[in-house]
Amino acid sequence: MYKAIVIGTGPAGLTAAIYLARANLNPLVIEGMEPGGQLTTTTEVENFPGFPQGIMGPELMDQMRKQAERFGAKFRSGWVQEVDFGTRPFKLTLEGGEALESETVIISTGASAKYLGIPGEKENVGRGVSTCATCDGFFFRGKKIIVIGGGDSAMEEASFLTRFAASVTVVHRRDELRASKIMQDRARGNEKVEWALNRTPIEVSTDEQGAVTGLKVRNNATQEEELIPADGIFIAIGHTPNTKFLGGQIVTDEHGYIIVQPGTTMTNVEGVFACGDVQDTRYRQAITAAGSGCMAALDCEKLLEGAMVRDWSETLNP
Repeated sequence: MYKAIVIGTGPAGLTAAIYLARANLNPLVIEGMEPGGQLTTTTEVENFPGFPQGIMGPELMDQMRKQAERFGAKFRSGWVQEVDFGTRPFKLTLEGGEALESETVIISTGASAKYLGIPGEKENVGRGVSTCATCDGFFFRGKKIIVIGGGDSAMEEASFLTRFAASVTVVHRRDELRASKIMQDRARGNEKVEWALNRTPIEVSTDEQGAVTGLKVRNNATQEEELIPADGIFIAIGHTPNTKFLGGQIVTDEHGYIIVQPGTTMTNVEGVFACGDVQDTRYRQAITAAGSGCMAALDCEKLLEGAMVRDWSETLNP
């Protein structure tokens, strides 16, 4: 029996673990399939406060983990396959069938960027391929960039990247965009944005040193293949929140993101909290995730102390 279990070890989960451990709640942290979260696939992080010279993503996560361990947090490898939030204590079943019980649970399982599944893509993440313009755009000053996608996120990232890049080429497999008219108009009105529509990405091209040189695409009208030169490729086809294991016991939006009471991290189940990208559809930054992890730990601590007033579940479960 644990007082608190944290599921996930990105910036949100590790910050929650630090706060819970310092409150002598002895949390157990389940590492999941990607210990450290998305930052472990990032090279240099320059926008996390406290590191004026920047810090490597894996190193930042390792330091946060050590800080949590210093105060008494325990870590368990593996991932949660099933949960039972029907009654407290809550029950969690890990891979292999191991069962755990806890008075409270903090869900910080994040959201995974969607990938195209083409050669040269995942192996070059952090080395010219990115899924976050606000994270990595700075590294491509004066460079040629490709943004893959046709929705609002792609248009927003393309417009944002023009602050740094010499040019931004939007690649989309259809000849029409899915983005809203206002977002399309904004991108089309930007002289730095170029268009390669009705083209299907085939492969990320690199040179002998492993540097990204462009994107090989197929022209859907002519079936001919061509190479679009670029120094960086940003994939903007959406994210998938890691919430399937919850089995519908936690209220989510139509995309699977957990809904929390505004201004808190409380879900529809008393004693279950959510923080980080699993409930954030807007910011998706390491620092905002860490901040929400702090909130989740404080909310959790208050509930365990009996100081939290609950009426949110009635709103989500009329």
